[in-house]
Amino acid sequence: MRHLLDTTDLTLSEIDEMVSLALDIIENGDKYAKACEGKKLATLFFEPSTRTRLSFEAAMLELGGSVLGFSEASSSSTAKGESVGDTIRTVSNYADIIAMRHPHEGAAFVAKRKTLVPLINAGDGGHAHPTQTLTDLLTIFREKGSFNNLTIGLCGDLKFGRTVHSLIKAMSRYSNIRFVLISPEELKVPEYIIKDVLLPSGAEYTEAKTIEEAIPELDILYMTRVQRERFATEEEYLKHRDAFILDLEKLKGAKEYLTIMHPLPRVNEIAEEVDSDKRAKYFEQALNGKYIRMALILTLLNWRNEPDNNLPESYIECGKCSNPHCISNYQSLKNLCKISETDGTKRCIYCENEIL
Repeated sequence: MRHLLDTTDLTLSEIDEMVSLALDIIENGDKYAKACEGKKLATLFFEPSTRTRLSFEAAMLELGGSVLGFSEASSSSTAKGESVGDTIRTVSNYADIIAMRHPHEGAAFVAKRKTLVPLINAGDGGHAHPTQTLTDLLTIFREKGSFNNLTIGLCGDLKFGRTVHSLIKAMSRYSNIRFVLISPEELKVPEYIIKDVLLPSGAEYTEAKTIEEAIPELDILYMTRVQRERFATEEEYLKHRDAFILDLEKLKGAKEYLTIMHPLPRVNEIAEEVDSDKRAKYFEQALNGKYIRMALILTLLNWRNEPDNNLPESYIECGKCSNPHCISNYQSLKNLCKISETDGTKRCIYCENEIL
């Protein structure tokens, strides 16, 4: 049975097929109106969500299916102490496919091992958000016509931003991709993304400290929120904040065909004056999320009898994961790690944190 925990679960040809299906849905929506008639999607959201949850629900309803689930952990048996594995095993008796969001990194991996139906990771902590990445890929293709030969600026919280991690994993697989990483020192891309993704892929990357120095060379600017809570002091946050707010003044040096993206929700990192600029595509990006999730639901239901192409690796027992957000530190799970093929590093099987 096929699942989607990370964009790396899909081959490039499978991504291309899914994008093509989404484009056909956009052009010929009526022919898909009953494609999931009699099917049920369970949306299990253990943390708040607006776009992701509603776009999944809209996607299934427009395919003629139905939706069940919950939108916060307090309304589920998790509040009584039920494990993620037990919740998923139970709900998979009632639904044909599951989309799950959870605040703890690695929760989707645990769920995959228990589910009886296809599972979609709708975000697990700061780890991965593959359906947002598919949304981003559809947006990029609609705007640029290709996934190759692009310079992509990633700006803001690159350390904890799961959308950034997933997008780097996806785009680094294409040809002639260059990343410009724009962030304060405190929020730089995690080392494992550099070591396990960027370096093996051969994708070029540079770092920048301000939007202004990076923007002239960019084809895509992917904005994320610089989070106040990630800084040790208010003074440190205020020192960095304005450098990572996009406004019309900063856009003066940008290419005419720049595409501005943002996974949303926005706080203050993109000034509202930018919304009317023809290069701003983040609200179209949100709409693309519905179409690509329609394509994903159809694809996984069609793949239900296919073997999982991400088969279990060789795991070894290891010490407790030091990542405070890892699911293994909240539920009774065996501490296991996998060995990195690139440098022999031990990484937690749940959250990919390095085990020392």
